[in-house]
Amino acid sequence: MEQLDDLNISSEPTPAFKPPTQFQFLFDKMTADMRFVGLFTIIYGVLTCLTIIGALIGVPTIIIGLRMREAADQFSMYKTTNNAAALRQGFELQGKYFRLIKILIIVGLVLTVLYIIFFIYLFASGFGALLSTPSYSAL
Repeated sequence: MEQLDDLNISSEPTPAFKPPTQFQFLFDKMTADMRFVGLFTIIYGVLTCLTIIGALIGVPTIIIGLRMREAADQFSMYKTTNNAAALRQGFELQGKYFRLIKILIIVGLVLTVLYIIFFIYLFASGFGALLSTPSYSAL
């Protein structure tokens, strides 16, 4: 029995276990989703970089994915340490992600419109040339 007394086991009540709140579940889900979106964006950027012209869009896409993953890391750090600087840094990095993705979306839409106009022009000029060719019908 003397060995058990040396363990300094006290019978003081321990604080009650607090179950996680709905906000904590949502916060964890948000950071997990941010990591997934960041990883998917990085993979998409790498696949886009396989062509030389695609590298113009792929490299910024990789940077955007890294920003999202860094923001998720900062939010996780805030959750564990309750450090306000980590929360602020997370919001700043997330803001950079949204700003860069907005620019890429606008550039993509402009290039898509130019692409459609180019093909309409090619189709119209090809169709016009086809109509203006002389017909060789037999007399």
